[in-house]
Amino acid sequence: MIDTEHYLMLNTMVKRWTLPLLFLAFVIFYLLPLATHGLWMPDETRYAQISQEMLLSGNWAAPHFMGLRYFEKPAVGYWMIAIGQAVFGHNLFGVRIASALSLGLSAVLAYLIARRLWNSPRKSLTCAVVYLSFGLVVGQAGYANLDPQFTLWVNLSIVALWYAIDSPTRRAKVTSWAVLGLACGMGFMTKGFLALLLPVLVALPYMIWQRRFNELVRYGYIAVLVAALISLPWVLTVQVREPDFWRFFFWHEHIRRFAGDDAQHAEPWWFYGPLLMVSSLPWALLLPITFKQAWLNRKQTKTAFLLMWLCLPLAFLSLSNGKLPTYILPCMLPLALLLGDTLVNRLEQAKTLALRSNSALNLMLGMLALVALIYMQLKQPIFNHEPLHMALMITALAGWILANALLVSRPQLFYLAPAVGMGLAVALLPAALPDSIVQNKTPERFIAEHSQALRQTQSLMSNDLGAASALAWQTAHPDVTLYDAVGEAQYGLSYPDVKNRTVEKDNVQQWLAQARREGSVGVVMRVKNDGDARELELLPKDATRYEQGSVVILVYAQNGADHITMK
Repeated sequence: MIDTEHYLMLNTMVKRWTLPLLFLAFVIFYLLPLATHGLWMPDETRYAQISQEMLLSGNWAAPHFMGLRYFEKPAVGYWMIAIGQAVFGHNLFGVRIASALSLGLSAVLAYLIARRLWNSPRKSLTCAVVYLSFGLVVGQAGYANLDPQFTLWVNLSIVALWYAIDSPTRRAKVTSWAVLGLACGMGFMTKGFLALLLPVLVALPYMIWQRRFNELVRYGYIAVLVAALISLPWVLTVQVREPDFWRFFFWHEHIRRFAGDDAQHAEPWWFYGPLLMVSSLPWALLLPITFKQAWLNRKQTKTAFLLMWLCLPLAFLSLSNGKLPTYILPCMLPLALLLGDTLVNRLEQAKTLALRSNSALNLMLGMLALVALIYMQLKQPIFNHEPLHMALMITALAGWILANALLVSRPQLFYLAPAVGMGLAVALLPAALPDSIVQNKTPERFIAEHSQALRQTQSLMSNDLGAASALAWQTAHPDVTLYDAVGEAQYGLSYPDVKNRTVEKDNVQQWLAQARREGSVGVVMRVKNDGDARELELLPKDATRYEQGSVVILVYAQNGADHITMK
């Protein structure tokens, strides 16, 4: 057990440095890496392009993907990414800042609700840092998609629910229920009906268990009213402008994804169990004692609430046929709270075996990764004449190893060191990836190098949706013709007013000849297999050509002027 004087001194120090340390960690591990690596295909390029198109077109109601109707998600998530680009510019930082801020604010919520639950500065800081350092969380903070934003609104709704339950005055309860409604409305307009369901999954059984169902009925209407007021203007606007939006969005993105036999990303019901363990790195080995402590304290109202918050959404998501790793992001905050509570309790009781074992496992994993990297580099080089990338990779692994070694040696002092190791690793790894991966998975940077030439063309074409959206985003030209490519654009291409947006292999030469009579043409091809190579062979050879990895950029002069350059 730690002595009282030491405990009070530690709490005073934590109070003084909590906010500065959290802000510094957020800047270093979340914000600084945002512009160090190109947009990943297909998701990041798609979200960047859709939100940019809102800025260019002024159509903020119905999302469009390269000028095609794209009704898989509502509008608010794209609004936030668009605002990031409007404020910070047409760049990687502007595209990704919404994700980083969303998960950073979720960490603030972790701090606030931990303070409300336990009134312990040390637990509040620990819970926030644990949340910020979960592998799944910090990995998504530098990735432009809608899951971090959706997670923020779900987290806010359930934190507001606890404040409503815990508030002693009517005024405080009304305010909390109103915030819950605001969060539900924003979550609904970010990703759909799940934002309305998840808080109910927690609130209903908890209030029944506490015999406070009448209170739920008495105040719940406030949340419903606020959510309706927040979302109704957009709901009606999109219905007027695009009458088919709700049919497609409800049946395709909810019913079919949840229960359809042909659901996207189908996985078995147990998929999220092992994933939760991996997602909780660098704290994975602490999960057994965390769940054991939570189970022993399950009759305490605070612990029961956190268990319901974690387990009920996780169980519901496990029932869905369609699963992606990011779907469990809303479950990570209650896990951080339970884990942070257990961690601090163990430290105060001087029980550090589990914490040391956890870091010993992390240390072993880091050393194995470093040895494997060196071995593969000697046998069959991953990095070909890339000393900077190699140095960054070794630095990331060395930082991970050092951080966990410090905890093993002095757990009471360095108990949060694994968070630093994880932050350093995730901050450096995207910039440390070998060119072979970067050139094939993030070709947006290569397209950016030639964006000036591509912007000067009259027409654009691509055989890959990811490359097409990167091309559209870099040139601010949404009308990219799709060459033998449909994919997620299938619904948008079903409308008769966009039939001219696709070209098949049989008539691509005719399309190019016509387009070149009207002006120059830019083409971005991804050549990943023999079929793509055959598509490339069908194109005329009189182009200025740039090639990197699997990406080939062709610039055709107007009227087919003979002009061939290899770069």
